[in-house]
Amino acid sequence: MTLTARLLFGFVLIAAVGFYFITDQVLKRVERQYLEAVEEPMVDAANILAAALEQDIKSGALDASHFAASFAAAKKREFEAKIYGVIKKRINLEAYVTDDKGTVIFDSADPAAVGSSLMNRRDVRLTLAGSYGARSTRADERDDDSSVMYVGAPIRDGSRIIGAVSVSKPQRAVFQFRDETRHWLRWHISLIIICMVLASYLVAKWAARPVERLTEYARAVTRGERPSVPRLPGSDLKTLGAAFEKMRDELQGREYVENYVQTLTHELKSPVAAIQGASELLAENPPAEQRAKFLGNITNETRRLHGLIDRLLELASLEKRKSLDDVRKLDVGELVSTAVDHVAPMLERRHLKVQHDIPPGLTVRGDAFVLNGALINLLQNAIEFSPDGGTIQIIARHIDDSIHFLVEDEGPGVPDFAKERVFERFYSLPRPATGHKSSGLGLCFVREVALLHGGSIALENIGERGTRAVLSVRV
Repeated sequence: MTLTARLLFGFVLIAAVGFYFITDQVLKRVERQYLEAVEEPMVDAANILAAALEQDIKSGALDASHFAASFAAAKKREFEAKIYGVIKKRINLEAYVTDDKGTVIFDSADPAAVGSSLMNRRDVRLTLAGSYGARSTRADERDDDSSVMYVGAPIRDGSRIIGAVSVSKPQRAVFQFRDETRHWLRWHISLIIICMVLASYLVAKWAARPVERLTEYARAVTRGERPSVPRLPGSDLKTLGAAFEKMRDELQGREYVENYVQTLTHELKSPVAAIQGASELLAENPPAEQRAKFLGNITNETRRLHGLIDRLLELASLEKRKSLDDVRKLDVGELVSTAVDHVAPMLERRHLKVQHDIPPGLTVRGDAFVLNGALINLLQNAIEFSPDGGTIQIIARHIDDSIHFLVEDEGPGVPDFAKERVFERFYSLPRPATGHKSSGLGLCFVREVALLHGGSIALENIGERGTRAVLSVRV
């Protein structure tokens, strides 16, 4: 799991749990507040009805006949009240009246209940006792939404309580408002969660981006490229980036020294052994002809050593560089012409021709010195593998965001076994004309130049005969 996914998963998990508990409590509170909001006007209604009944007290006794008639007439009224999104067409408020013993003398919802005792009902018992009486009773014990709310008010004759009136209202009538509010809350909370998840994803990506840059930097180093340490925000990440760079330098330094010691020792053995052998033979004072031959061997091997050391110094200097120092806009045609002029003596000795195919005005940004060195190495390689009197093609093209230099010869091509190794330090193939190998550092030098310019180098065979070197340099 990526760092972004971990951060996002953790945040979403915490947010989901938090919102679940908050939403649950809010929805419960919404239901309670709706019931509280309904109970308050029921208290008013109960007391208004109690006051109306008190007007019909005759000889200290309750008379609910007028009250019953008024209530029946009210229930027959036709109306249509639009309460926000809910349409109300009938009265759903009921009432019953009891005497001071709790016996029912009127019940709008159940006329058959007249004469029965409701003293065991909380609203009646507490009201007759002079306290606030209210209750909520389910019509169906298996249905949470079947509860009916009852609120009582005392009927007084002077200071004496002679009865009670209770108004009732089914909670289901209120729950349509509750359900609408719940739906609104759930929809908006879900929308908020989605927005928060999206925002969290963007924040997680933003937070993980520096780590991704460091990861890509490490991968590029592993591939042998020369990337610069990415720009990182914050002191902690900058310290981490600097630590990566220092670790890279130390590891590469150790590997660099180890590889150089091993390969250089191997490459020096042959010329040193040849010089030593020729010196020992010269010490025996051989004939003049053999002495001249041995001296020539010493001279050739000394030149070989000198060339090897020069190439090593050039490559070592290039490999130490992490970026280009002198980047300029360069004319590709001039770069190629300068490289061809440098190898002109070699071309003349081998009677080779060079053909250019470079669009006019083609430019590239880079270091002129090292790019020129890379082209010279490619040309020297092409010359050494070309047959006498052959032709070398130099082509330049702007492809995507890179300039591609193509150097083609008419040589024997690259053997399959060598395709993966030709860019290794000190690896070389015998030259067709002499059978001798080179220092094996030229193509390695070209590869370092390509990496410094954000490009690449590749060798490929052309048909049955010939090799094409493709050096790409990012514009």
